[in-house]
Amino acid sequence: MTSPTSPTSPSTLTMFGADWCRDCIRTKKQLDELGISYTYVDLVADPSAADVARDISGRTNIPVVVYPDASHHVEPSNADVEAKLRELSLI
Repeated sequence: MTSPTSPTSPSTLTMFGADWCRDCIRTKKQLDELGISYTYVDLVADPSAADVARDISGRTNIPVVVYPDASHHVEPSNADVEAKLRELSLI
């Protein structure tokens, strides 16, 4: 069964977050400023997606950023995100 909140495309970056989360706001702003295309899963609008994010990360912390290579970061710093995007040749 495929849920609309599951990252289904290997070429898609997916971010699970919430508008009340400062780290989520920072990471979302960074992706926007870098011009990175991504799917944003709003955990306030879709609370069941929190289970998906937890299944991916094994933690309840957000944001969870899932990269096209299926790796992920939980609460990444801007430097972590930038390094991973460079590793994947996305920037």
